[in-house]
Amino acid sequence: MPNGWKAATLAVTTILVFCHAAANALEIEHRRADIISDGVRLNAHLFHPKASDSPLPVVIMSHGWGGTAAGLESQAAAFAGAGYFVVAFDYRGWGESDARLVLDGPAPQSGTGEHLSAQVREVREVIDPLEQAADIFNVIHWTMGEPMADKDRLGLWGTSFSGGLVAYVAARDPRVRAFVSQVGYFGQPVATIAAAEVSRAYTDSTRRARGQLPYPAPGTREIGNLRGAPLREKFLLYAPIDDVQGTKHCAMLFIAAEREELFDNRKHPQLAFERAAGPKKYVVLPGISHYGVYGEAREQATRLAIEWFDLHLKNQ
Repeated sequence: MPNGWKAATLAVTTILVFCHAAANALEIEHRRADIISDGVRLNAHLFHPKASDSPLPVVIMSHGWGGTAAGLESQAAAFAGAGYFVVAFDYRGWGESDARLVLDGPAPQSGTGEHLSAQVREVREVIDPLEQAADIFNVIHWTMGEPMADKDRLGLWGTSFSGGLVAYVAARDPRVRAFVSQVGYFGQPVATIAAAEVSRAYTDSTRRARGQLPYPAPGTREIGNLRGAPLREKFLLYAPIDDVQGTKHCAMLFIAAEREELFDNRKHPQLAFERAAGPKKYVVLPGISHYGVYGEAREQATRLAIEWFDLHLKNQ
């Protein structure tokens, strides 16, 4: 799918979703929103039943490494068709979201806090887990001001790299009552990272702090064929695999691919499930690789997520 919906898309559209539970067609409204995260505008798409008499439980959806919110449209509509207020968004520097700006020349002299003119460039298509986590936190903050959203029934859905990010955020925000981690990568504690990789990350951080190493260019592919370069020094501070054991307020569903090829399930979703302290479930989708969850197993994974959210956000 393209990187986001084109600017010509109408502000509000109506989507017909077949709701199997209700056995009829349910009208879903889709509209755009801007969310400010650390001063950066995030592009968000909202999906919800067209008519609702009361606030709806919430599902916030975040895309994986190199993805965009555009790829989440069908699942977002399915969640809305099941009776949820859904927010799907692009991380800063991805899709149709704005990017953080950095000076590309001498800093103008001011210090007064007034408007300045300067030559800048965007930081686009980098993977910074701490910034992406901050974006999820700020989407949650924004949602707390949305009249259609039930603030006490909030769930997160994350896929691939975001499958670990939702655990990181839930561990730090007690408003998250449930999450679904789909083929999730859960990071590594520093002690388990190879010494050469740690050394490289620290070297990068020193060079970047001294202005000797620029941010990677958009489109960079350093990890296999994944679009987007990691800021390695930030990964040393990110290990959601250590967070799930203390997250007792949140119900956690882990969905894994039986033929996962990007990481070892035993060290990521399976280990996260074993460590999880709250209500939990672990499901392995048979016969598929990592990307099969977006293809032949998409409907099954979506149904599992809806059932989990129904159990822990609607029946509480």
